Amino acid sequence: MYRKLGRETRIRRSILAGITKDVIMNGSVVTTEARAKEVRKFVDKMITYGKDGSLVARRKALAFLHNDNTVVKKIFNELAPRYAERKGGYTRIIKLKERIGDDALMVRLELVD
Repeated sequence: MYRKLGRETRIRRSILAGITKDVIMNGSVVTTEARAKEVRKFVDKMITYGKDGSLVARRKALAFLHNDNTVVKKIFNELAPRYAERKGGYTRIIKLKERIGDDALMVRLELVD
C-alpha cells in the first residue's frame, strides 16, 4: 500500500522524485512524516540500483529521477560503494516538531553513515 498524499499520480511522482533527489544530493531533508515515509522507499530503491550497477539499473534510476545525470552519478559512484556491505535501511527518520500552520509532524529524513 502507498500514500496518495492528496495529489494526482503525476504530481505525486514528481514530488517524490524531487525529494529523493534532495536526499541523495544533500544527505538529508526536512519534510512531513507522511512524505518522508514514502520517499524512504524510493531512496532505498535508488541506492539498491546503484549497488547493482548494471545498465538496466542505471536507466531505471534515470527514468525515475527525470534524467538528472548528476544525481545518478552520485548514486552509482559514491553511495553504492559506501553502502556495499549494508543489506538495506539506508535512511533514518528523526522526528522534529509540529509545523505551526497546520500541526503536521515535521521530520528529518537522512542517509545513514
